[in-house]
Amino acid sequence: MEVILLERVAKLGQMGDVVSVKPGYARNYLLAQGKALTASKENIASFEERKSQLEARNLETKKEAEALADKLDGQQFVVIRSASDGGNLYGSVTPRDAAETATAEGYSVDRKQVVIPQPIKELGLHKVHVTLHPEVDVIITLNVARSPEEAELQASGKSIQELAAEEEAQAEFEISELFDDIGAATSDDEDDAPARGSDDD
Repeated sequence: MEVILLERVAKLGQMGDVVSVKPGYARNYLLAQGKALTASKENIASFEERKSQLEARNLETKKEAEALADKLDGQQFVVIRSASDGGNLYGSVTPRDAAETATAEGYSVDRKQVVIPQPIKELGLHKVHVTLHPEVDVIITLNVARSPEEAELQASGKSIQELAAEEEAQAEFEISELFDDIGAATSDDEDDAPARGSDDD
């Protein structure tokens, strides 16, 4: 099926290009989202008449997107979630979660703009693409943690697994210290015992 693009579509073409796509993709995405029109003579003629308006609108939205991109690019957002001790989430972090978190921080982001190829299912720092405009793409970081304190530790560069290992090592160290103290106390008692025995002789 041939369509005429009303805006740049990644991996497909620029505004005004007539491209051939699968009918389902055209109907369910390109036409439904207003990104293209069927490439009939009437629609091509209509596009040519509206081309300068569409280009002006595209330029305006691109400028707005670039202004937001300057502020948004590289930002880190904390997402608090329940997770196991091993760091696996009970559920996953979705584009909607990312958009809502960014919007709550004062950035206008729609869930359709957030690209998460694989669901986020574990604690940690996750880089996520946000497509603000067909020609403007930024990367944000989602800091997925169980608490704000945990998020701060992750932001400083420590993973939950490293923290758990450190806590475990600290606990083992304290236990071994305790056993050393008990062992030392026991050996002191043993040293004292023969001394008492020799006094009896």
